[in-house]
Amino acid sequence: MTKHGYESGRLDLPFVGHCTFGKQPACLDWNAIDADIALLGAPFDMGTQYRAGARFGPRSIREASTLFSFGHDGAYDFEDDVTYLPVDKVRMVDVGDADMIHTDTNKSHDNIEFGVRKILKAGALPVVLGGDHSVHIPCIRAFDDQDPVHIIHVDAHLDFVDERHGVRYGHGNPLRRASEMKHVTGFTQLGIRNVSSSNRQDYEAARKAGSTILSVRHCRELGRDGVLAKIPDGLRYYVTIDIDGFDPSIAPGTGTPSHGGFEYYEVLEIFQGLVEKGDVVGIDLVEVAPDYDLTGSTAFLAAQLLMNFLGYIYHAKGRSA
Repeated sequence: MTKHGYESGRLDLPFVGHCTFGKQPACLDWNAIDADIALLGAPFDMGTQYRAGARFGPRSIREASTLFSFGHDGAYDFEDDVTYLPVDKVRMVDVGDADMIHTDTNKSHDNIEFGVRKILKAGALPVVLGGDHSVHIPCIRAFDDQDPVHIIHVDAHLDFVDERHGVRYGHGNPLRRASEMKHVTGFTQLGIRNVSSSNRQDYEAARKAGSTILSVRHCRELGRDGVLAKIPDGLRYYVTIDIDGFDPSIAPGTGTPSHGGFEYYEVLEIFQGLVEKGDVVGIDLVEVAPDYDLTGSTAFLAAQLLMNFLGYIYHAKGRSA
């Protein structure tokens, strides 16, 4: 029987040691990334229009993710009868954070883009922890020398504002800015609901740019398979997840909560089906603001969602046990 590190060496419980994502190795030399998955923090929240605090999202998600790091050889799911992310088949590193320059959105975004480009150059899957949703702009911009991508967007808000008072790079603009990039071929926007930051014209612009827009109620009426049928097959998918796409009953720690959101398994099961339709080539998860959630459940939700999603991605590539 295989002996794991916790049986023969240190027990290394979740609350012991350094706080990298999932307690995976740190790689702070961005010219020496050698992994399948690289986690990058983007602690930027100067694009917010309401409550700030998402700058502490990456730190809180990393801390929560240590819960899922008991030292086993991957994560066994008895429902699927699969061991996801076995350490001998999937290598993951945490490359730390992009540097933030306070009050300088352009420079901070440039630093995030630089980090994502380094990850892509190393041949790894970039997983970016935000930060407010404006960090999606530099993340997707970094793919401009890659093959085209279709964006899967989970959010309460459309985020398709063009410009207000000269603001073009805030957290209400990211999907509009992405629509202006030649390597972005379309969108599937899930969870959009209720009174939002975008007006009727923004919705018209999104549809003109090739977006399929589904509310939470639409998704529930369609069911998992119906939602997946709306997503074009065989593409390269970039997935951007705003934590406020989930209901505030399970994700209160965010700056712009919106009731009527997704439950955990609704999103997870869509992601499990998505990986069978095409290739997920990038992920960002944004808008976790831990100070609004004294229980820490929002950060645990973010960490658990990412761990499971990454497991599904590499299971679809034959990298599970």
